[in-house]
Amino acid sequence: MSGALGRIVGRLWLRRTLRFRITSVATVVTLVVLLLLAVQTSRLIGPLLVSSADAQLQTILDAAVNRVRDGAPPADSPVGVRVRVLDTAGAPVDGVAAAPLGPEDVRTLKAGTPVLRLQDDPPLRWLGTVATAPDGAQRLVVVGTTLTGYFAAQARALDWLVGAALLGAAAVGLATWFAVRSSLRPVERLRSAATRLPAGRRLPLPSAHDELRSLAAALNGLLARRDEASERLRRFTGDAAHELRSPVASIRIQAEVAVANPDPDLAHEVLAEVVHESERLSSLVEGLLTLARSDAGELPEAEPVDVVTAARAAMDRLADGGPVVSMSAPSGPCWVSAAPAEVDLVLDNLLRNATRHARAKVTVTVLARVKSVWLVVDDDGHGVAEEHRARVFDRFYRVQDDRARTSGGAGLGLALVAEVVRRRGGTVEVGESPEGGARFQVRWRELQT
Repeated sequence: MSGALGRIVGRLWLRRTLRFRITSVATVVTLVVLLLLAVQTSRLIGPLLVSSADAQLQTILDAAVNRVRDGAPPADSPVGVRVRVLDTAGAPVDGVAAAPLGPEDVRTLKAGTPVLRLQDDPPLRWLGTVATAPDGAQRLVVVGTTLTGYFAAQARALDWLVGAALLGAAAVGLATWFAVRSSLRPVERLRSAATRLPAGRRLPLPSAHDELRSLAAALNGLLARRDEASERLRRFTGDAAHELRSPVASIRIQAEVAVANPDPDLAHEVLAEVVHESERLSSLVEGLLTLARSDAGELPEAEPVDVVTAARAAMDRLADGGPVVSMSAPSGPCWVSAAPAEVDLVLDNLLRNATRHARAKVTVTVLARVKSVWLVVDDDGHGVAEEHRARVFDRFYRVQDDRARTSGGAGLGLALVAEVVRRRGGTVEVGESPEGGARFQVRWRELQT
């Protein structure tokens, strides 16, 4: 029951404004502290009254003791102060009635310790000491006074202090309310500006170099990343739609031709073209799905993969009749931690790209370095110009301006290579080959055994 009530109170509390919560906490904490101080301070009033009385009584006691030692009676005491001379048993020897002291009080006073009798009305404070009379008799000289208003002063002090605590807490609450309101005003301006912020614009930075300025700068950075991601998504969506439109339109046109001209020879040619475009469309869709899974962080489980064996298998998959493909690799395996499909994807795309642009020769090199395995693919084609190297791994980016099928794929191959390699902690770079063409270098982390 208490847990459910606590959750309800917690939900109600979180629905309140930040200004209300900060003010409430500050006011309650201040009130509790001031009330504790009020109670403790009121308790000090009594000891302060006793301390003041002791200072006065000690002076009178010293004078009385000197007169007793000289054999003279004590001098007249001030109003409200009693000076008594007793024997060591507490009996009066000054000819006055017995002092209002019990046996325990007498023993305490003989030890030189003051006595506070709170049970009397009003309370009495006694100081005493033992003095030797001229005849050698031991006398207990005591002085006492009434502590009029002892309890009333404590109660009155507590009332005043509690009132002051309430006023102080109210003042702190009011000051906190306005302070928080003033402090949150720039935040409200930022919120208002953010609701009306058009695309591409940024929040104004506050003039004060404080936390709010840092917050505005961080929000501007977030907006910049959002705009950049939105632009990438817009380009990606537009390019994907463009690439998908081409094979779909080709398949539709070929089918319409076949329907309009039911010629068996033409139908066979149309079906072959439809199969080609379908394969192109399937490859494009598969590439898009791979990129989408990679963006979502869905990586296949890594396992040991020998890059040397995978490279030889990728060379066997190449169609005959193209450039000569040669390989240089260590005699033993070079193990990396990746998915076999990822390594095959990297090799197939790099080799297809190299054979597409090479004039006569492609060289594949596998190198085992310290804590890494390098895959280098060189061709003797026209290479990649310096201004294109920074973007050649972007999605749908092509060095050629035209987007015809003869220009070399959909522009996803190198983007897939870069994505799967970087997801495994590796790197991919493009540079100039010693053969005069392009050199693509892939570095994987070596499998630690």
